[in-house]
Amino acid sequence: MNNIKEISPYLWWAKQILLTVSGLVFMLFGIQILIAAYKLNDPFSFIMTFFASNLIILISAALMAGFVYKMVAQYKNINKKFLHK
Repeated sequence: MNNIKEISPYLWWAKQILLTVSGLVFMLFGIQILIAAYKLNDPFSFIMTFFASNLIILISAALMAGFVYKMVAQYKNINKKFLHK
């Protein structure tokens, strides 16, 4: 499993960390929208805001899980290469 193809390993790690942090920022944004939804008085606006915030949180969490999984897999692959030398 070689995810690092033609780019520098440091650039690959920086990209993965940046994407994970951006996923975290969007998840926090979704949580803020969810909290704000409970302060709304209109039921229709509450339902729309509630489901929109949950969708933002779900997509952000799924992306973050994927990025973290790729980083862990790459880290294990690097450790295997160094241990078997």
